[in-house]
Amino acid sequence: MKETALITGASSGIGAALARLHASKGGDLVLVARREDALDALRQELERTHGISATVIAADLSLPESAAHIYATTKAAGLRIDMLINNAGFGYYGKFHESDLGRAQDMMQVNMGSLVNLTHLYLQDMVARNSGRILHIASAAGLMPGPLQAVYYATKAFVVSFSQAIAEELSGSGVSSTVLCPGAVATGFEKAGNLEGTSTWDNAASADSVAACGYAAMEKGELLKINEPSLSFMLNWVAPLLPRKALLKQSRKSMEKSQ
Repeated sequence: MKETALITGASSGIGAALARLHASKGGDLVLVARREDALDALRQELERTHGISATVIAADLSLPESAAHIYATTKAAGLRIDMLINNAGFGYYGKFHESDLGRAQDMMQVNMGSLVNLTHLYLQDMVARNSGRILHIASAAGLMPGPLQAVYYATKAFVVSFSQAIAEELSGSGVSSTVLCPGAVATGFEKAGNLEGTSTWDNAASADSVAACGYAAMEKGELLKINEPSLSFMLNWVAPLLPRKALLKQSRKSMEKSQ
């Protein structure tokens, strides 16, 4: 039986890479993002190349009602969602007090609110049938505070905590919750968030490699996955030993622009 994966933020970057990976395994898809034209182009590519079925749902996840709309649309179409991949998210650069509060609120809705809403809706169906997988795309940013990206880092910390908590609640249910915490990824995120010129993106991983890492972790039901061994060592063994102020200064330094 084909498994259907619903992927948010599927029009580009990690989301599109995850869609291509799932389709290559013969799985059907529900592709969600704001840009319907990009989603439709991806749908045609995947259906033509892999012979799968893909459904496009254009939705703006910064709107609180978007999750209910997505869920109702899949229900009306008779689609069973076997994998929920909460990938959509965005960030921006700058001091919090100088930033646009409306944009921060939109970010919190996309990165946290709609993620929670979608998880709540689809998780009930998964638990009822004793099967399902959830993959949350967080970030290594979620494992420390982030001066100059204060709200973004905080939203990802929420995702990391939320995913692990529900994973424990789901123990023995046949449903798993996995959170992926990649470092910098070459997706255009840095351009969209005005982060160009920061050293963090000097050795960014490819979207394909990060997607493969996260997908494999989801299939295994892993709790938390960091895509780079060296980054995992630093976050798990070095950062916790640093004085808090030293960690904050190092985090800020990695975000400061060279130009």
